Amino acid sequence: MTSILTNNSAMVALQTLNMVNKSLTETQGRVSSGLQISSGKDNAAYFAISETMKGDSSMYEAINEGLTSTKNSVATARLGAETVSDLAQQFSERVAFAQGSGVNLADVQSELDSIVSQIGTAISQSTFNGDDLVSSAASTQTIVSGVTRSGGTFAATTMTFDSVDLSAIQTALGNIDLENLDTGSTDAAVPDTLAEALTMAETQLGNAISAATSLGVAEKSIEAQQEFLGSLTDTLDQGVSAMVDAEMEEEAARLQALQTQQQLATQALAMANSSPQSVLSLFR
Repeated sequence: MTSILTNNSAMVALQTLNMVNKSLTETQGRVSSGLQISSGKDNAAYFAISETMKGDSSMYEAINEGLTSTKNSVATARLGAETVSDLAQQFSERVAFAQGSGVNLADVQSELDSIVSQIGTAISQSTFNGDDLVSSAASTQTIVSGVTRSGGTFAATTMTFDSVDLSAIQTALGNIDLENLDTGSTDAAVPDTLAEALTMAETQLGNAISAATSLGVAEKSIEAQQEFLGSLTDTLDQGVSAMVDAEMEEEAARLQALQTQQQLATQALAMANSSPQSVLSLFR
């Protein structure tokens, strides 16, 4: 039955066109943004998870940048400790030379004083951006290395390393005076004989080597943590992408199909709207 009051065909065609237009708008949004899930209404669970993962990824990047500064400080301190170690080796060699007979101790002492002065210069220059890890009493340094959500709670993870006291090495070597051996003294910090002076020099050389080794291990540990954070950030970003990114090939195909459906639905609506016009011919 044809009615001039109610056009059922046009109503059906209009509903179809509205649905196609809605799907087309959504598809165009995914194509333009590159996201399949851009808000909580698209998929609440995936959106919440992806936003948390994005936050963690950003924090890891920021922490990694902070570790770079710490690594530079440690690397500078390690270089200073290695320099002190080399100088301590030279010091020990000159003290060993002084053990022989007929050696002018004043000349050797002049060399030793120069080496001690060089050690002081190396220590004073072994800081990075004001961060001094070499010239005060050794202490444990704690740095943030990442974050964890283990057990459903959020917390920062940390790693530690020890600073070193190169100034103590300089002081100990500076107490060695081959011209004025403190014979008979009970002060353990001052040598009584040339042999004792050599022993003290070797002890400080060992301390310098230990300091350089300790800082080298710390630097390597920080580098390893940075590599891990970089890989972890990449993994999180890939996981977020898999959850929320649009599959562009599929979206492109869907867009073309919806555009065709839109054209057909528009034509169907036009045809349905023209159908009541045929009633006029009955009155001619």
